Amino acid sequence: MKFFSALIASSMLFLSPAFAEKSPPNLLVIMVDDLGYGDLSVYGAPDLKSPNIDALMNSGMRFDSFYANCPVCSPTRASFVTGLYPDMAGVPGVIRTPLPGKATSWGNLRNDVITLPSHLKTAGYETALIGKWHLGIEKPDRPTDVGFDFFHGFLGDMMDDYYNHLRHGKHYMRRNEVPVHPKGHATDIFTDWAVDYFEAREEAEDPFFMFLAYNAPHTPIQPPEDWLEKVKAREAGITDSRAALVALIEHLDAGVGRVVASLKKEELWEDTVVVFTSDNGGQSSVGARNLPWHGGKQEMWEGGIRVGTSVTWPGVIEAGAVNKDHLSMTMDLYPTLAEIAGVPVKHELDGRSFLPVLKGEPFEESPRPVFWVRLEGNAKYGGIPYHAVRMGDWKLLRNTPFEPYQMFNLATDSGEMKEVPRKVAPKRYAELFNALMRHVNRAGQIPWQRENP
Repeated sequence: MKFFSALIASSMLFLSPAFAEKSPPNLLVIMVDDLGYGDLSVYGAPDLKSPNIDALMNSGMRFDSFYANCPVCSPTRASFVTGLYPDMAGVPGVIRTPLPGKATSWGNLRNDVITLPSHLKTAGYETALIGKWHLGIEKPDRPTDVGFDFFHGFLGDMMDDYYNHLRHGKHYMRRNEVPVHPKGHATDIFTDWAVDYFEAREEAEDPFFMFLAYNAPHTPIQPPEDWLEKVKAREAGITDSRAALVALIEHLDAGVGRVVASLKKEELWEDTVVVFTSDNGGQSSVGARNLPWHGGKQEMWEGGIRVGTSVTWPGVIEAGAVNKDHLSMTMDLYPTLAEIAGVPVKHELDGRSFLPVLKGEPFEESPRPVFWVRLEGNAKYGGIPYHAVRMGDWKLLRNTPFEPYQMFNLATDSGEMKEVPRKVAPKRYAELFNALMRHVNRAGQIPWQRENP
């Protein structure tokens, strides 16, 4: 039966649209955590080997100008789930596990919007989240509250240890709402759970949507010891900190390889669209490589927001395609996947579908400004948002609320090394700034505080 299902799916392009709508592909989005743009060998890492992610990217279309919606975790994930800018989704900053007496959480996911998993369920999809959630630990903000049929993962913001899986001494691993206590490295656990899910679907007829969210290579940089020793033995002169990060990424790469192998073993590969991306750039202080871009995680420089991304769709997307210039963002995945599933979005979103690009067709949407926002409450940021905006090749940014905006022309200065003074291009500066202020004004209507912070 699996053979005939694969044969039918691979023939979808030659069938009538009505029939194709009855047989939508499975959807798998793999989002990793804090992966530097230049920390894959396919993006030029000289001391790192990522054969499985490289092979996945080379099986479809690689995007070199894809952006995360924020330089930190929660806001980007909120944009993915809602198709909205982070501040429009109610998550301008990081949602953290609470600490008594401290204001640590800077967002509250809106519960009045149609989420991506809820929308896909209207097309008959079974929806699953494996791995890191980071958008709320209590009702009504848990995965199963916002449209996921199945959740097997970690509710919190990060793990303090990849092996005991605790955060501030508390346990957040769940199977749906039930606490679970798995043993082993979190990357291996999430990979195992994804493979278990594919194997359990052997007789399933409905398509699935899986959000596989690894917490690697987020801090703590804690690879399995044997992977660390392998990197140290191979890379002469590598520092201990860099070796640890490389090992953590290579271990992650092996997990992605196991996931792809399972799709193929279960004869799901030919019927599955696979997206690979990161929630933001790599953390420079732990040795991440974001080259050729400037900056890293938490910053509005390209290194903090531009992320290595690919989309694979056997029989539809040409293998080995590289798109260098098309600009899309995490929030654009929502309408794109919905259109692939045969349920185009009728409600208002900030994201827009880039399905024509995947199919090699002209992309006729008008140019748009795109925005980034982050809200944070430590002494560096003072509970005040900071932003960036890009229009065409021009970009305006600041990396804290207390510094002036800087303007760059990415066409002539992709490394953002030479600021274009406001007085040199005053009309361009005004255009960028006014667009940003219109967005800030619009987003101001969306509350982000919890009722009982």
